[in-house]
Amino acid sequence: MVLHFAQAVGRRALSASATRNNAKKARSVAKAVRALSTTAKPSPPSMTPPVSLLVEKPSIAQFDPPKRLLMGPGPGNAHPRVHAAMSLPQVGHMDGAFLAAAEDIKTLLRYAWQTKNAFTVPCSGTGSAAWEACVANLTSPGDTHLVLVNGYFGLRHCDMASRYGAKIVKLEKPWGEVFSDDEVAAALAEHNPDTLWVAHAETSTGACQPMANLGDMCRDRDCLLMADTVTSIGGLPVKLDEWGVDACYAGGQKALSCPPGIAPLTFGDRALRKMDERQARGEVTANWYLDMNMIKQYLVVNDFGVPRVYHHTAPISMAYALREALTILAEEGLEASWARHRASAEFFWDELEKIGLECHVPWEHRLPTLTTVKIPEGVDGGKVVTFLRENYNIEIAGGLGQLAGKVWRIGLMGYNSRKENAALVCAALRDALDAQGYYRAPGLLYKTRAHSRTSFHGSA
Repeated sequence: MVLHFAQAVGRRALSASATRNNAKKARSVAKAVRALSTTAKPSPPSMTPPVSLLVEKPSIAQFDPPKRLLMGPGPGNAHPRVHAAMSLPQVGHMDGAFLAAAEDIKTLLRYAWQTKNAFTVPCSGTGSAAWEACVANLTSPGDTHLVLVNGYFGLRHCDMASRYGAKIVKLEKPWGEVFSDDEVAAALAEHNPDTLWVAHAETSTGACQPMANLGDMCRDRDCLLMADTVTSIGGLPVKLDEWGVDACYAGGQKALSCPPGIAPLTFGDRALRKMDERQARGEVTANWYLDMNMIKQYLVVNDFGVPRVYHHTAPISMAYALREALTILAEEGLEASWARHRASAEFFWDELEKIGLECHVPWEHRLPTLTTVKIPEGVDGGKVVTFLRENYNIEIAGGLGQLAGKVWRIGLMGYNSRKENAALVCAALRDALDAQGYYRAPGLLYKTRAHSRTSFHGSA
């Protein structure tokens, strides 16, 4: 009894002591708050919330885009693993983990391009940014650019290079044709250019330019060879060192199945020497963001213990995406990827023929990644594009420039390069043409819809 009474008294004493301590702390906090309220400086007017807003809060809900099968010239659908990689936790752009990921990207790009170029980097921006990086860093005012123009993107290079002071010389062919070695050699001899630009894969026409001898021709003339591989990297053989390409760029959104926003770029020894010579003459690259002399200090490991230098905030999640896309390519293997793209394309071409459609580019120069399909006479090509989008959730595209209204551009690239996708697009095209009465129109290939579904060989 006495023990229990003593314990109870002790508990009450402790409780009272705790209450006094809490009250004391509360008085101290209140005193500090009063002191702050009397001594703190008032917020500057520019930092004070306004009474009313000039622009009211918009009522915009969470974005929910449609789920489409992207079978146009790009972008294509990204691989699910690439989407997953973009959701990984971000780190800083100077973090060792991110710089290690950048080194992985450089190694994987060398494999994809079949080059040993030390300066092989991811460029922040789309393929056009990497393209302009080539032009901005390798063009001095007054340089002559010989441009092989057989499509829309040759004309774009003329525009881009002229803005950096280049003299433009065009070697032109009808859109969809390619250049012979003799034609290129004659133009090099006549114009003695500083740079020869060529689209290995011309995205506007679906034509693949033979590259095997261009590098030797350029070296004989002390001319840089600059190549566009936006629509070829990962989808068909690209061998930069074997071809003697000095500067090259690509995009991630086509056969690599990465969303647009980061782009491969590589300079060989001759291109780097041109950069050094320009710098020694006091020339400043006219594009700060794409100045590769500055980017080298950030992305290229040196042997002198010099720390990397911050240039701009790299797109962290896009780098994750490109690394994963290139990893998937390496896992499949280049030869296997090339073969898959070829098999899917040839299946597609056969299926197009069965429904009476013709390809724009001859078979021997046709890209497996992108096919230009001739729009039949009497058919509204734009309505076909709309029909596929609205009825099948499939995206294809019309032609550009000289081929506008004359062809559809249909891509079988990367993750989407599968026979089931090719078959689906052909079925959708058949229905879209049928909706315009193409198969029943007099003078065209098929007499009836029923016949169109059984045979390619119908009498008009």
